[in-house]
Amino acid sequence: MKIMRSIGWSAAVALATTTLAHAGALTVVEVAAPAVNCVFRTNCILPVTDSSSPIPLNFSAGAPFLQSRTFTGTAGAPGAALTGYEYRVDMRTAAGAVECQLGLVVDFGPIVKLPYKGGSNADVYVVTQGGLGTVKIKSAEQDGSVVTFAFSKPMCVGINPGQGESTFFFGMASAKPPHAVDAGMWGYGTPAFISLPARAPNH
Repeated sequence: MKIMRSIGWSAAVALATTTLAHAGALTVVEVAAPAVNCVFRTNCILPVTDSSSPIPLNFSAGAPFLQSRTFTGTAGAPGAALTGYEYRVDMRTAAGAVECQLGLVVDFGPIVKLPYKGGSNADVYVVTQGGLGTVKIKSAEQDGSVVTFAFSKPMCVGINPGQGESTFFFGMASAKPPHAVDAGMWGYGTPAFISLPARAPNH
């Protein structure tokens, strides 16, 4: 099990407090798929690259994971020449005496606002229709390059497999290409912070 790295994560630890008082709030909108795809491609069809990493906690069953998804915008779309990044935390198969997870932390860098819904630009979108998931994002905050997403409810699992949930896909756009990073998850219990592989902009 990896504990969240102390070097480079001081901002993440600060953001994962109960107040998040010093972070800047990001605008979050709820969207539907496949309509949101049209922000990045005029044909509204997204070829994507997916990767996943196991959540390193002592689950007794199942294979919970963090999913990273990337795709590129093409000419004529609002997101032309940008890279879209989506994340999803899937704990549906998991079981065991594991504490609940409360949010995700990603060293993302500059965010490009786009008109994900209703023509108004926003920082973050959550795909609450037309995709997987049941848990929304309550808030998103940015401190420097680090973005903290707070789940709308604690992500917990039951004694038996199949009692967990998944977040909806939630995403942002960047002018930078993807590279491998250590993302963080925070929650109740010990350890309060864990790190796990993800993909984010190489800013």
